Amino acid sequence: MSRNEPAGPLIVDEETVRRALPALDVRGALAAMFRALGHENAVQPPQTLTLFPAGAGDFITYLGAMAEAKVFGAKLSPYIVTGGRPIVTAWTALMSMETGQPLMWCDAGLLTTERTAGTTALAVEHLAGADARHLAIIGSGAVAQAHLRHVAPLRPWESIRVFSLDLQRDAAKQAAIAGIDARATFSASVEDCVRDADVVMLCTSSGTPVLPDDALTKPALITSISTNVANAHEIPPAWLPDMDVYCDYRRTTPGSAGEMKLAAERHGWSAESVAGDLPELVCGTCKKPSYRKHVFFRSIGLGLEDVAIAYGLLRHLQMPPREEA
Repeated sequence: MSRNEPAGPLIVDEETVRRALPALDVRGALAAMFRALGHENAVQPPQTLTLFPAGAGDFITYLGAMAEAKVFGAKLSPYIVTGGRPIVTAWTALMSMETGQPLMWCDAGLLTTERTAGTTALAVEHLAGADARHLAIIGSGAVAQAHLRHVAPLRPWESIRVFSLDLQRDAAKQAAIAGIDARATFSASVEDCVRDADVVMLCTSSGTPVLPDDALTKPALITSISTNVANAHEIPPAWLPDMDVYCDYRRTTPGSAGEMKLAAERHGWSAESVAGDLPELVCGTCKKPSYRKHVFFRSIGLGLEDVAIAYGLLRHLQMPPREEA
């Protein structure tokens, strides 16, 4: 970053982020970041959970530093207990490694959705078989829709099936999904959705498994994001010893991901058996799966993802406006 920075940080609200999103190269920014992490040109500490006093909620801190961009930052995501639905927000602070000054303070809600989907897409790009043709998505909300947008171009999908509990009764969601990709169809059950799927993307806020035993009819890539519920997991932890397991970052994910922690405690699985992570996949330093068994990719969300996409947003907002022809 330039040493001629303004005295105060740029404050970016949700609407400004929304307008900027179509111009951001999310997957490209994430690929560059994971490559830097693989070459030790970036630092990713573990995320931390801080409890509020008197059971009032908590907040997660996501940290990261990128040497080439000369920025570091933190995303703070609180979970605030109320008398009704809890309040969940997220804001990212981006700072200069050259001057130590704040550069930007931005609403990270939409950016979190995009970086989450972009990270899954990067995993699908590197882990799905070249002949993958059948995509299944469990979930239908904003996160699932972002996953569809990011993953739809990655393979010549012959079928895209979507399932969620309320989707059959929600015409607005069906229209939104169909508007993203006309190939999408809506399944009446989880089993129908994932039958013969090559890639299954779990895009729910469930804290307990959403895939029943024996629902998958052939070895598939299963991706999972889960939620901030304690020990949340979208697949049964007992499955992990019989899968090829990958994650976003092997140094931090096994200590935070619910199914990994439970599999280690109860089912004899070890974090040492992780086959690879995104820095290794992007840098080409780990083996790809053979698909003799199911493949599992787990993302917990990294501070570096938040820093990378916030930095991309800052660069976009600092670009001079185009002159009319």
